[in-house]
Amino acid sequence: MLVMLLAVNSWSAPIMNAIDWSIGRIGEGVASAFGPGVLTDLLVDGVIAGAGNVVVFFPQICILFLFIAVLEDSGYMARVAFVMDRVMSKVGLHGKSFIPLFSSFACAVPAIMATRTIENHRDRLTTMLVAPLMSCSARLPIYIILISALFGANVWAEVGILFAMYGLGLVTALVVAMVLKRTLLRGPAPSFILELPPYRMPRIGTALRNMWDRSRLFLTQAGSVILAMSVVLWALAYFPRAAETSADDPGLQLRQSYMGRIGRVLEPIIEPLGFDWKIGVGLTASFAAREVFVATMGVVYGVGDEVDEESVPLRQRIAAATWPDGRKVFTPLVGISLMVFYVLACQCMSTIAVVRRETGGWRWPVFMFTYMTTLAYVASLIVYQGGSALGLG
Repeated sequence: MLVMLLAVNSWSAPIMNAIDWSIGRIGEGVASAFGPGVLTDLLVDGVIAGAGNVVVFFPQICILFLFIAVLEDSGYMARVAFVMDRVMSKVGLHGKSFIPLFSSFACAVPAIMATRTIENHRDRLTTMLVAPLMSCSARLPIYIILISALFGANVWAEVGILFAMYGLGLVTALVVAMVLKRTLLRGPAPSFILELPPYRMPRIGTALRNMWDRSRLFLTQAGSVILAMSVVLWALAYFPRAAETSADDPGLQLRQSYMGRIGRVLEPIIEPLGFDWKIGVGLTASFAAREVFVATMGVVYGVGDEVDEESVPLRQRIAAATWPDGRKVFTPLVGISLMVFYVLACQCMSTIAVVRRETGGWRWPVFMFTYMTTLAYVASLIVYQGGSALGLG
């Protein structure tokens, strides 16, 4: 299981980086061929970047399904379901839910597709609805930039906070699963009758065929939804355009765009969580992918979008940001509140698109987004307001 998680999370990185690099070069080629203009920006930043958001997940999905195919063909899958069923059944889940939930620590997209191994519809749906609560790798850049900017170089604070965030996601997933199985997805517990096949060497041809049959559905069906959402998010950040004299200032453009205006509209709603409108812009933009929050903060604070969680200037700008009355925006309490929000919120359009593909409609994706956002808001509100009442703000 650890090797599988390592493969999905780390071994896929070079391939994903190569795909990301290739998408960037294609975008540069199109920009060079068409010249500056709205159509070029739509093609490069909307369509091509949106296609990249689809294709970049493909290596992770292929690796996960290859592992699952090998585990099934070798006879191990039945055994892990049997071993874990005693634990998972205490919260209403099936033993086969273990592998998708475990895989969610890398990425929820392939993990949700891995729920196909669960025969019972209610168990499978419950697993899909709680899998995004596990802290995936996309949340890590947000944790790191906030911890580094607000807690300094204290390694114990970093380790402790990271452990707390991962633990919060895991515990919440189990509690939500238990609640769902006793309410909306209540039903008779399926009898656990399982034939344990003998161990055998997996057939590589069969495993590769199963991997491809399962993985290609992501490109052909979920991909179209992700692409459409990518174009919508691009339009929100692109329009209306800044004045010609300021068009080269990405920070100004983002502030006056529809996305920036959404951030300002959200400010009265998210201010009780300790967030200002700039954080609201980051929350809106990171719906494309959680790690986009870091680049968005770079643009908003004038550092540029070519930043990552290791950017010292961005850490300094975050630490120095203030409200109009001079109060610091990012205090340690606000940082914890924001991390708790990201642990529990469904800030990932790809996850929503895959759940829509797997469930065959928008009912459950909308339910998942709504309950997770509500849960994130309430938890973050309790953290910030409770901490402020105790004088920790």
